[in-house]
Amino acid sequence: MQTKNNRKLMAVDLFAGAGGFSLAAIKAGFAIDFAIENDKYAVQTYQNNILKLEGGKYTSVLNDSILDYDPIELQKARFKNKNCDLLLGGPPCQGFSTHRILNAGVNDPRNELVLAYFEFVKALQPRVFLMENVPGILWPRHREYLDKFYQEGKKAGYHVFQPVTLDARDFGVPQRRKRVFILGVRDKADISRVQWPPKPTHTDPKKLGNGLLPWVSCKTAFRSTSADDENNIHMNHGYELIEAFKRTPLNGGSRKDSGRILNCHKDHDGHKDVYGRIDPEQPAPTMTTACINPSKGRFVHPTEHHGITVRQAARIQTFPDSYSFCGGLTAAGKQIGNAVPVELGKYLLEYIKAHIFDSKDFKDEKQMHIKQSGYELA
Repeated sequence: MQTKNNRKLMAVDLFAGAGGFSLAAIKAGFAIDFAIENDKYAVQTYQNNILKLEGGKYTSVLNDSILDYDPIELQKARFKNKNCDLLLGGPPCQGFSTHRILNAGVNDPRNELVLAYFEFVKALQPRVFLMENVPGILWPRHREYLDKFYQEGKKAGYHVFQPVTLDARDFGVPQRRKRVFILGVRDKADISRVQWPPKPTHTDPKKLGNGLLPWVSCKTAFRSTSADDENNIHMNHGYELIEAFKRTPLNGGSRKDSGRILNCHKDHDGHKDVYGRIDPEQPAPTMTTACINPSKGRFVHPTEHHGITVRQAARIQTFPDSYSFCGGLTAAGKQIGNAVPVELGKYLLEYIKAHIFDSKDFKDEKQMHIKQSGYELA
């Protein structure tokens, strides 16, 4: 998709993971100029998928820590003759480095990621940035982190909207998944053009009205898979666990239904969802980084006696079946669990694009998304 002066809309994806947000951006009409990700398996997945797409064929994938790159040098190298329109990604809430950057002198390693993030904002000057994070970012113990994020946004010259918590199922994704999104806008004229956040398109079937569609069930995630799909794999379970799954009622049964009692359950009943079956008639539970492990949540197949496959988890995250994940079972599950649901990201970016980048008004926010209630995964 190009602007009215035929200039391609360009995006950058920081903390890009396996490419869920990048894929959403490409689907929404952007091209990815470069992405930064330092997990080796996620990098392989990104390269094997995003670089094959029209919006990703000129993408550079930088595979070291964001702390190792000079954003000014990248701006000179990558944006000498073009503009950065959109910056995606948000610094992780959990710190993972004690390396000091930019002579910041901060004590919390999470803060240096915030500082690094906004050094890219300052250097690239995107018209818009969109950050996604877990709801825990709003907890009081992370207040310093969030305050730092807003302080740096203001210093970079951006209007940063208040954080909003969105549930993916309210936008046609077959999954209960709450995530925080923070939008930053550079130009004053654009601030009044976008009403943030967009209104939901789907709701509880018991509360239909105002043109809203019912939540999408996850049943299509469990349709048959191609015989040569390398991601049609699940955990191998021992005899006792398989027998417990056999005793678990179909389509939503729990661990307690199976009669499975571990030593840790004698004094504490534990989380009742673990070893539970997914109900295919409802939106699925949140796909976490351990979504292929039934001991970590309600991740047992609705009718078969094993955990869900990588492909089924990816479908719940609305990745197309053409998207392959590298590194084996555990690595693929981590990549899927960390991703922004593709169709949610696409809708949010289409909304932003229509309000800020397109010349015409975004007259019917829901109409373009209605088709997603029956989106094609293949």
